[in-house]
Amino acid sequence: MSSDQYVITADDLRRSYAGGFEAVSGVSFSVARGEIFALLGTNGAGKTSTVELLEGLAAPAAGTVRILGHDPYRERAAVRPRMGVMLQEGGFPSDLTVTETAVMWARCTSGARPVGEALDLVGLGGRASVRVKQLSGGERRRLDLAMALLGRPEVLFLDEPTTGLDAEGRRDTWDLVRALRDTGTTVLLTTHYLEEAETLADRLAIMHGGRIVTAGTPAEVTADRPARIRFTLPDGVTAAQLPLSLMAAADGRRVEIRTQRLQESLGELLRWAGERNLLLEAFDARSASLEEAFLEIAQAEVASV
Repeated sequence: MSSDQYVITADDLRRSYAGGFEAVSGVSFSVARGEIFALLGTNGAGKTSTVELLEGLAAPAAGTVRILGHDPYRERAAVRPRMGVMLQEGGFPSDLTVTETAVMWARCTSGARPVGEALDLVGLGGRASVRVKQLSGGERRRLDLAMALLGRPEVLFLDEPTTGLDAEGRRDTWDLVRALRDTGTTVLLTTHYLEEAETLADRLAIMHGGRIVTAGTPAEVTADRPARIRFTLPDGVTAAQLPLSLMAAADGRRVEIRTQRLQESLGELLRWAGERNLLLEAFDARSASLEEAFLEIAQAEVASV
C-alpha cells in the first residue's frame, strides 16, 4: 500500500511529561483510508497520551504524526474540519435541549450536516426536545457521537464510544461505525470492551509500557495462542482417563484442554467419548480470543513489577 493511502501515520512517536517520564516510547503504526483501527492498552500503557498526539492536542517530544498528510498540531486548521472526535465525556450544557446543543455545535462546524440527520443517525431523533440533563448515560454517549459526526468527518476518533449503552445500543453503534467505514471514513477506536475491538476492528494494536506489544488483524493477534475446550465429565470418570495427548487440566469433574490443534483435539476427544458412550456436559470449544491475548499482556505487566 502506498504512503498516500494511509490517513493516519505515527512514526517513532514519543511523549514525555514533567520529571522525565516517557509515556509514549517510539510508537509507529499506520491506518489506511476506510479502515477501523483499534488502539488498546493496559492501564497506564500510554494509549490516551498517544491518541491526544494523533488528535493534535499536544506536540510529540519526538517522532512524527500525520493525519491526512498534515501535522495535526502545527497544521490544525487544515486537519480539524476533516476530523471528528468523540471524547469520553462531551461536557455539554445541561439545560440545553438535544437540538439546541446540536445547533450550537453545528455553528462551530464547517460544512455541518443537518442537525436532524445527525440525531437520527444515532437514534436520538425522538429525544430532540429533551434537555441534556434528562438524558440517560447511554443517550449522552449517543449525543457525543452525533456531535462527532456533524462535520461528515474523513477521520473519526472514538474514545470508549459505547460506555453506558445497553446491549441493543452497543450493537446499533457498531452497525453505524461499520456503515461509516464502508463509505470511506477512517476510524480510530479505543475501548475497554475487547469484544467490541474484536468485532469491529480491521486491525488493532495493544500497547504496554508506552510501546506497541503486538499488532495485526484480530486473527493474527490471537493466532499464536492456544484454543480451549471445556466440559464436565460424567460421574465416575476422571481426567486421568482422557488420552494423554490432550494434556487436560481438571478441577474435579470440570476439565479444560488447551491446544494449538483445535480440530484434531476435538476429533480425538469426541471419538474417545463416543467409544465409551459418554456425555460431556457443559461442552464449549473456541479459538483463542482477543481477551485472552490482552490478559496475557496484562499478566506479564504484573509479573514484571
